[in-house]
Amino acid sequence: MPKIISNTSCLILLDNINALGILQQLYQNIYLTDEVAQEYGKPLGNWMHVVTVTDRNYLRILNASVDLGEASTIALALQMPEDNVMIQDDLKVRKLAKQLQLKFTGLLGILLKAKQLQIIGSVTDIVTQLKNANFRMSETLVKEVLKLAGEL
Repeated sequence: MPKIISNTSCLILLDNINALGILQQLYQNIYLTDEVAQEYGKPLGNWMHVVTVTDRNYLRILNASVDLGEASTIALALQMPEDNVMIQDDLKVRKLAKQLQLKFTGLLGILLKAKQLQIIGSVTDIVTQLKNANFRMSETLVKEVLKLAGEL
């Protein structure tokens, strides 16, 4: 199973709707950078492991294009020799990750996988809560994920 590297927004959004446990149940362990842990700003669960980005110059270069948390997540994905998948929802970051041939998923992909593994009963319910928490997502993408989840 690949190692999961999370950015800050996923943690904050799931925490805001009291659904952070979805990540723990789905992946058992996730990896964060020091920058993501600091941006998150809350105590971390024992299933959240902080790893320091060692190439600070590369981090600065990435930070010129994307925010620091996202840049550090990409830098960590490049630093970790193991198979890994980043959690990234920002389109600009996803395009950069694709150029760097890095694997990624987004919050909707996580919800779909959680539904498939019966960790959650309804993607629709969580999407509604996320929308109420001001998470912006493409309606086209939401419809596609709901179809895949068997909810449309």
